[in-house]
Amino acid sequence: MASPTLITPTSSPRPKLPPTTKPKLPTSTTTGTAAAAALPPSAALTRRNLAIAAVTTAILRPATAAKAASDDEYVRETQDMINKVRDTINMDKNDPKLAEAVAELRAAANEWVAKYRREKALLGRPSFRDMYSALNADYIVYMGSVPEEHTLSLDYHLNILQQVIQGSTTAQESLIRSYSKSFNGFAAKLTQKETQILKSARAYIQTARDEDGHGTHTASTAAGRSVQDASFYGLAKGTARGGAPSSRIAVYKVCNGLGCMTSDIMAAFDDAIADGVDLLTVSLGSPPTMFDLNGVAIGAFHAMQKGILTVQAAGNDGNFTGSVGSIAPWILTVAASSTDRRIVDKVVLGNGKTLEGNTINSFTLKGDKFPLVYGRGASTKCPDIFVRTCTDGCLDSKLVKGKIVVCDGMNGAAEAFRVGALGILARARTEDVSFVLPIPGVSLRHDQYDALVSYLNSTRSPVANVLRSEAINNTNAPVVASFSSRGPNILARRILKPDITAPGVEILAAFSPVASVSSNPHDKRSVKYTVLSGTSMACPHAAGAAAYLTSLHPDWSPAAIKSALMTTAHPMSPSKNPDREFAYGSGQLNPAGAANPGLVFETTKDDYIGFLCATGYGNEQIRLISGDRKAICPKEANETSSLADLNYPSMSAKVLQEQLTTIKFHRKVTNVGVATSTYLAKVESVPEIKVTVEPKSLSFKSLKEEKYFTVTVVGKGKGPFSASVVWSDGIHTVRTPIVVSGDSF
Repeated sequence: MASPTLITPTSSPRPKLPPTTKPKLPTSTTTGTAAAAALPPSAALTRRNLAIAAVTTAILRPATAAKAASDDEYVRETQDMINKVRDTINMDKNDPKLAEAVAELRAAANEWVAKYRREKALLGRPSFRDMYSALNADYIVYMGSVPEEHTLSLDYHLNILQQVIQGSTTAQESLIRSYSKSFNGFAAKLTQKETQILKSARAYIQTARDEDGHGTHTASTAAGRSVQDASFYGLAKGTARGGAPSSRIAVYKVCNGLGCMTSDIMAAFDDAIADGVDLLTVSLGSPPTMFDLNGVAIGAFHAMQKGILTVQAAGNDGNFTGSVGSIAPWILTVAASSTDRRIVDKVVLGNGKTLEGNTINSFTLKGDKFPLVYGRGASTKCPDIFVRTCTDGCLDSKLVKGKIVVCDGMNGAAEAFRVGALGILARARTEDVSFVLPIPGVSLRHDQYDALVSYLNSTRSPVANVLRSEAINNTNAPVVASFSSRGPNILARRILKPDITAPGVEILAAFSPVASVSSNPHDKRSVKYTVLSGTSMACPHAAGAAAYLTSLHPDWSPAAIKSALMTTAHPMSPSKNPDREFAYGSGQLNPAGAANPGLVFETTKDDYIGFLCATGYGNEQIRLISGDRKAICPKEANETSSLADLNYPSMSAKVLQEQLTTIKFHRKVTNVGVATSTYLAKVESVPEIKVTVEPKSLSFKSLKEEKYFTVTVVGKGKGPFSASVVWSDGIHTVRTPIVVSGDSF
């Protein structure tokens, strides 16, 4: 059997921070041997040791050392933060006060950062989900595929655990989850002395009850039935329908308000594969992670081997180079784009000027004009810099009652709502997407916000009225959203990610009636439909299209479905999307065209294994990812070998910035269009690079016949430089995007 590997780090026992000790960075990976009779002598359990003392360093990242005079207070308050997180984690998930506790913890974290931001040179805001994950991550002992020589049972995993358990704890008490349906492994909690640490991990969430609304929204987008007159309080009214409304939905809940545990994610893959689903849509993710440490990538590989395509959100880490988190070539990675509908809001100032912003505001204020309050007029508690941003805990309810608060950032909406302000006007974080607020408000782009501040400075009694939001036609669409994660694929530059773009901005879909529409636990509005944005919303659009293709072509492989979606995508405008293919991949989703693509790029399990070998993964890692205990990498496998040239529907590579570089891409296409057909190649390219194709025509005499071609790219510079090869037989158009860039990308 394969040696087990712990693919997810967890925290060590929570030590108290000594008064003069600064938190240390996470230690490097260490290995230990599991003394289990059921394991071969060479079996080793590897782990990445994350001490609880690393929370503030790993998540809040102090850039400089603190002054000695404030170290004691800093460490003491940091320990208090850790204790608050622990107390919240230990609450029962059904406790009605859990949501309120989470909100209070967020406020405490924001207050912590506000206090130490300048002195400690903290970078960014604390991520509660990241802090929770650092405190509460799992180890998963993953041992590849289900053994052929015997049937897995719970006793098999308990026997392994019992060999390493010390003290009075039993294996039954330590075990969290056993995986035995589609792959072999388990999650458990052990002490540091037992080499493995699995502290506070929650079990796989068996109920599909949606208390957040995210799962309901994504599921209905993928396969919801047609519903007339759906809207959010009259906004975006129309007929709502999922991508594949005749499909049946199986929901596997792996997240709650505190995060998504890898053990739960892998349990869902294990169950879904065993249940015989045809497709998996995964609207969750993480930063780019090595494939052998990525639960989604491993689960998706096993799904691929069973003929199941996994569609995953690209991530919402914004317009930053290399931020895309879904990077496995056997997954369809989806970016988010705008649609031809935008939801906007307006505020009318006392001087008669109307400013326009991006907010989903369902409220109508009763009256004509209302007082505005900004800065010191809204608080006596905090310094002006924090009052202007409406930092949590800073606004005074007596000073803002009946008034519209002006805030330098949209983070102030929760604080304005908490103290009972009439509404909020704020500087927008992003200008291309609208979000639901718990009170009347407008998120103003920078020039509009500057006009607001100018008005405030021009009068002693500023007033305004916030109007109700309205839907308008967006002629600029589709454009990739600013929040959508960008390529290149930092762990595998030959694989272009994201793969495709789908609608993900201001999407109306079903919503859980018990969830807060504004993510504020005190916002008690209950709706059946709401408007959300994110690559989580784009992902089920692509999944719905993939389900549609699966129903049309039940004999197609996951790679063929993926290829059809990518090669028929609508090209997007590089002038509107300066990151080009690193933003939109192959282009905008085109389900109708994908139904009859003409040619597809087939990729098998062995192709993926060869790619992993060439990318630098060793035999043991590949056996763990694939479950194939006989997988062996050839000696010639490296980044320059043919194995690195995966038969992918897009092409990506690095070029030298100062010297001409020649790159060759070798591809194979399979005819799924017309039996007797001839395709001619057309090259589209920017002038900075030269692209050629050999041969320039492909003639087929039968369906499922395969043909090979080679694309040669010559160029240099920073880039990114875009090109494409388009094959056409007069009926079908098969487009393969090409992007090359320098080392700085």
